[in-house]
Amino acid sequence: MNIVIEHNPSSIKLSELGVMSWPKWSCQPGKYALVFEERETCYLVKGKVKVYPKGSSSEFVEFGAGDLVTIPKGLSCTWEVSLFIDKHYKFDPPT
Repeated sequence: MNIVIEHNPSSIKLSELGVMSWPKWSCQPGKYALVFEERETCYLVKGKVKVYPKGSSSEFVEFGAGDLVTIPKGLSCTWEVSLFIDKHYKFDPPT
């Protein structure tokens, strides 16, 4: 699935990336089908989610509050949100 998770990155790294100036997105618990047209980097302020690649009900990656996550371009997946998500995010510019 190639999702990269960095647990509890330093405040220095978050500051260098400018994370707190990125747009915010939030969602309630539930299941959401998503397709990532561009690579996304996000930092979860709150929440917990399991990400299942399209067509899988057993393979998943789990991350939550305090994680810096990179999601690859082209990933088609289902987000199973167990705790309210509040995240900062940015997309790589189209290539």
